[in-house]
Amino acid sequence: MDSLSKLKQIILAIGDVIILYLALTLTLWLRYGSLFYAKFFNQHIEPFTIVFIIWIAVYYIAGLYDLPLLKNNLEFKKKFGATNLINTAIAALFFYGVLSYFSISPRANLAIFLSIFGTADYLWRHFYNWLMAKTDPESRLLLVGANKTAEEIADFLEKNPQLGYQTNYWMKEGLADKEFAHLAQIILANRINIIVIPAHLKKDSKAAKIIYQTLSLGVEVIDLASLYESLFQKVPLAELEEVWFLENITKNHKIYEIISGPLEFLLAFFLTILLLPLAILIAILIKITSPGSAFFTQRRIGKNNKEFTMWKFRTMRADAEKDGPKWANYHKDDRVTKIGKFLRWSHLDELPQLYNILRGELSFVGPRPEQPEFVKKLRQELPYYDLRHLTKPGITGWAQINYRYAASTADSYQKLQYDIYYIKNNSPLIDFLIILKTIKFLITNHS
Repeated sequence: MDSLSKLKQIILAIGDVIILYLALTLTLWLRYGSLFYAKFFNQHIEPFTIVFIIWIAVYYIAGLYDLPLLKNNLEFKKKFGATNLINTAIAALFFYGVLSYFSISPRANLAIFLSIFGTADYLWRHFYNWLMAKTDPESRLLLVGANKTAEEIADFLEKNPQLGYQTNYWMKEGLADKEFAHLAQIILANRINIIVIPAHLKKDSKAAKIIYQTLSLGVEVIDLASLYESLFQKVPLAELEEVWFLENITKNHKIYEIISGPLEFLLAFFLTILLLPLAILIAILIKITSPGSAFFTQRRIGKNNKEFTMWKFRTMRADAEKDGPKWANYHKDDRVTKIGKFLRWSHLDELPQLYNILRGELSFVGPRPEQPEFVKKLRQELPYYDLRHLTKPGITGWAQINYRYAASTADSYQKLQYDIYYIKNNSPLIDFLIILKTIKFLITNHS
């Protein structure tokens, strides 16, 4: 994501925070008047601040800071309303429910606050969405070339003006376009400030010379793959060559790996102890509802192409793979047991993978490991597939939260684009964001 997109999200979040505190201030003023306002404000500020932090986190998890969602349409209104219902329930739990530990029980105050905040924040976000769509775009593009990647970008930008990009001119024929020689005039006439070119044009001396001459006009030149990555948070494999991987994927994150390994072990050990009673209960339920072992083991390919045995709770019949590995269908699969359907829906079938984390074979976050049979097939059909084995696989990952379950080679291609994006940009921040998005997935059961 570029700095401009981050700035838009920060401004939106700051607006939400300001409205939260203004709503609290107005609520207390209406309830107690100016005479007792200071006393009650000091009493309310700490507990409400804790609730506000959680609310902002819920907003993020729900996607209310995702720029493509910032449109004044039905989808936004439904998500805004549903998220605030969740936040209302969280506030009620903290003030009156099982989580209550505050010294105040502001029943009337909370009702007034929710009315003020809900109205004010909706108006703020409605205005902000409108402003983002109507403001003259900061990035006015000259798009060179017409392939699937370029068409996907142009279509996406047309439908999402709030992102701040606009395609002002499109040379679909690339170098063959008769207007390419007049690039400077086109830039001036169409107020272009960014030229987007396929990577191969950089190697063409004639094209490079013409583009170089436009730099004095203050334009920025970026390649198609970089813009695609910024917009979609995945890499466009069709646009990449080996040199791109040498420049981007060979970067190591040794310090983060050294720190994260012991931390993951400690967290997995703690969760194993905490969830052991639940795991025993699940194992008993599996045993009494269908014949066979409570556990399901499967060979998977991990970091550096090393095979390991991955553990899960069994969700299918014991003979589910008697004819060999098959793509699983998470919506309709007659091999799944009754208890298995619930375990898959709740993702509790993944609990035994804590054992794999303790053994150092899995991480909490990383590309999802595949079976050797599928890896052999996908290596032959998908370019650069083995690069996903440069890092330790995970229980959840960037591809899992951004794309549906892979049930075909085409699905695996899409997920590979997300996996390589993750490997390129791996950091504590992106791992934290993946965990937050995974929480949303587990709650809503939607990716």
